[in-house]
Amino acid sequence: MEIKVLKDILSANDRIAHENQKLLDSKGVLAINVMASPGAGKTSVILQTIAGLKDIIRIGVIEGDVSSSIDTERIAKENVPVLQINTGGECHLDANMVKRALRDMPLDDIDILFIENIGNLICTAEFKIGTHKNLVIASVPEGDDKPLKYPLMFTVADIILVNKIDLLPYSKFDIKAYERSVKGLNENVEVIPVSCATGKGIQRWLKWVTDSKDNIDTEGSAK
Repeated sequence: MEIKVLKDILSANDRIAHENQKLLDSKGVLAINVMASPGAGKTSVILQTIAGLKDIIRIGVIEGDVSSSIDTERIAKENVPVLQINTGGECHLDANMVKRALRDMPLDDIDILFIENIGNLICTAEFKIGTHKNLVIASVPEGDDKPLKYPLMFTVADIILVNKIDLLPYSKFDIKAYERSVKGLNENVEVIPVSCATGKGIQRWLKWVTDSKDNIDTEGSAK
C-alpha cells in the first residue's frame, strides 16, 4: 500500500514538473536544479555564477529552505530576481511548490533560472521539479564517500561541482577516488573541482552554464 501511494504521489508530481518545464521552454528559460547537502556551498556557487555572468546572461533564482530567508537576502543584494520558498519542514522542493513560485517570477526577463533545493542528498533527487539540468554540489569537508552512500543523487546529476578544494591539503578527501565512484554510477556526468573562496575552477563551471544555455533542448524531459 505504501509503495502504491508513493508511486501515485511521484506520478502526480511528474505531471506538474512537465508543465513547469513546458512553461520554461515557452519563455526560453534554462532551469537548473541545485542540490547538495547542507553547507556544501549552494548559495555561494550561485553568487559566483551571478558575479561571472550577470553582464551577459539574465539570471533569476528561486531559493528553497525549510525556514528563514537568509540566502534569499544574500542573493537579493545582487539585484537579480529572487523568490523564497519555505517548505515549513519538508525536506525537498516538489513540482507544485515550484509551479506556484514560477507564477511570481518575471520569466520574460530571465535567461537562466537557478532553483536552490533543500540541503539534502536523498529525497531532493526523487522529486522532479521541471528543470532542464541537475547540478549537484559536493564539498571536501563532507568526505569522498557520498556517491557510495547516496547513489541516486549522483545518478540523476548532469554536472557535479566538488567545492572547497582549497581545503584539500587539510583533508583526507581523495578526489580521484571520488570521481571513480561517480563515474561508476553515471559515466556521462562532468565533475569540476572548484573553490568559491579562491575562484579556482569557476571559469570552467561558467563555461558549462553558458554552453548549456546555448544548447538547451526544449523537448527534453523534465527533471
